Amino acid sequence: MEDKSVAESLIPRFQIEKLLNQDQSDRRISLLGHIDGKQGILIAERAAFATESLEVVKKFHSSISQVRNLGDNDIYKWYMANSSPPSTNDTHSPPDLKINLIWPCTAQHIRKYSAQTVRMVTETPQIYKDYIHPYMQHRREEGRLNWVFNILEGRTEQEDVILRDKGTNPDEDGFLMLPDLNWDRKTISSMHLLALVERRDIWSLRDLKRKHIPWLKYLRQRILDATVKTYAGQIEADQLKIYVHYQPTYYHFHVHIVNVMLEAGSTQAVGKAFGLENIIGQLETIAGDDEAGMADVSLSYFLGEASELWSTVYEPLKKGKTPKV
Repeated sequence: MEDKSVAESLIPRFQIEKLLNQDQSDRRISLLGHIDGKQGILIAERAAFATESLEVVKKFHSSISQVRNLGDNDIYKWYMANSSPPSTNDTHSPPDLKINLIWPCTAQHIRKYSAQTVRMVTETPQIYKDYIHPYMQHRREEGRLNWVFNILEGRTEQEDVILRDKGTNPDEDGFLMLPDLNWDRKTISSMHLLALVERRDIWSLRDLKRKHIPWLKYLRQRILDATVKTYAGQIEADQLKIYVHYQPTYYHFHVHIVNVMLEAGSTQAVGKAFGLENIIGQLETIAGDDEAGMADVSLSYFLGEASELWSTVYEPLKKGKTPKV
């Protein structure tokens, strides 16, 4: 085994030639370089957050500096910051933290962001009709869509809007597109945009019907065209992935647009993300008239045990009890 001091001396002697790769979460980079005339590859990965005690977490929080607000809407705010205080000679070091703040948060937010066991469930058309749709109605009536309507009605985030398209029928085709709050607005490899539709009669993919196929195709093409035009020379149409979530975080139809290289964990996993192209294809094969649609099929997806849907609907069903929504 090589002497540790000799091995450690290699890192400062590494002469960088070029960046080979950078992962989509910006936690790992691969560098090509050389030491003593011989090429080598240096792979650097940021350490995981230290979380062994509450005191350690508090120490991390107290070290955050140079906080810069990127935007805010209702209870949601997002920032760039540094994970350590600047040195006396460098007060403008580039930020290495992307921070989201939800304040004031609800009990539902706390459940969503807590570690929990995940379950796969199958939502039949009957379960959707009897329990899920009433659940959605109740959540919409609680005012949890205020931040969405703030954007659609021009009260917030208008400087971030990339495209506002009224379509061929402003009452039905209109939508706008803007950066998702989880994107830093500059790293193309981790691009994440959001398209919010103007119409309010579609809460989720469950409301999509055969009659919506032309609208969905129009929406998809306009999203692709606008994204490629906005980020000309940086991304092409076949480098974009377009999907919707089910269950979604909020019940107003919206579409996610991401770089196909983005690795975003569970938010893009099977049982959460449904490709828009696949939804269109499924609608085209559903038998029936124009009113037939996604409410007529069974959907399988995962839920955390801390979620309201699990505790109020699926856990009682599993135990042979009638859910109380």
